[in-house]
Amino acid sequence: MARITAVDVWRIDLPPPVPRSDAIQSFVVQETPMVRITCDDGGEGVGYSYTIGTGGSSVVALLRDHLAPKLIGRDPACIEAIWRDLLFATHATSVGAITSLALAAIDTALWDWRCKRDEQPLWKAAGGAKQRTPVYTTEGGWLHLDTETIVRETVAAKEAGFQGAKIKVGLPRVADDVARLRAVRQAVGDGFEIMVDANQCFTLSEALRRAAAYAELGIAWFEEPLPADDITGHARLAASTPVPIAVGESLYSPSQFAAYIQQGACSVVQVDVARIGGITPWLKVAHLAECHNLMVAPHFLMELHVSLAAASPPARWVEYIPQLDAVADSRVLIAAGEAVAPDAPGLGIDWRWSEIERRTIDLRRIH
Repeated sequence: MARITAVDVWRIDLPPPVPRSDAIQSFVVQETPMVRITCDDGGEGVGYSYTIGTGGSSVVALLRDHLAPKLIGRDPACIEAIWRDLLFATHATSVGAITSLALAAIDTALWDWRCKRDEQPLWKAAGGAKQRTPVYTTEGGWLHLDTETIVRETVAAKEAGFQGAKIKVGLPRVADDVARLRAVRQAVGDGFEIMVDANQCFTLSEALRRAAAYAELGIAWFEEPLPADDITGHARLAASTPVPIAVGESLYSPSQFAAYIQQGACSVVQVDVARIGGITPWLKVAHLAECHNLMVAPHFLMELHVSLAAASPPARWVEYIPQLDAVADSRVLIAAGEAVAPDAPGLGIDWRWSEIERRTIDLRRIH
């Protein structure tokens, strides 16, 4: 039986390769907390999570000062037990983003170790439902882009083989949003999926109004129309529109997803492996969605979600937003409009360690 003998904790910062903005914020930098566990059998596992500009140092402090020391001497194969023990140890700060992001960095490292030990890729170890998942892009649909640019980028995405594209909404007038979306729909035709994302910017009354306008354009889903803690509002909206309502990137525990599902407040589950606290709770949410006949379309982190989507039957989409290209030699393989889960043992990320070392902020080893 292996035992964890050391844990390294550090952070790297990754600027986005293109400007990214939505109705409430700009993506300034991906602060990326990283964890490496080392075991007495010589095995290692590397995990990570992310922020989009704030809180990264707080995640690292929680890992370094409170969570990583509790890993020393533990059997890394007992992933469920470790996740639950760490969740209980942070009971006073759960449920919340900082705690979930810290748990995710550890949990993904443990899964990386397990998959390498077993010489299995993550997508098989976590379920092995199918190796390919349809892929859509968000990179050409940011809110700051003008209509001509969005149309050009979306047409280019279709020509590159993507099966859909996400367009950010939340301009001051509904007519402005609709004009952009209509221009895209006319350019790509009815066979190409268009998703819209409001990033929680609307009131219920405005979301009701806009959903009715978007519905005429054959929208695949209306993402985060309201603040994430307004479950009742989402339920009222979902009951009033034929457009599927998507939520999840701002939910931080399986119980929060359960509350949405129980109240009929969404039909697309966008569970984020970092913000939910790791692979272990991600799979719980995916199975919950499957039991309620709901689609899973995970948010961001395509380098991990390409494998988790392949592991899980209800996962129907992978979101294309590249962010690790500067520090990894591996790339998500896209073939015939589908993201293909990697067959390499572990998470399937080939880290470029020289670049990670150059970007490293405040590396600490706990042993």
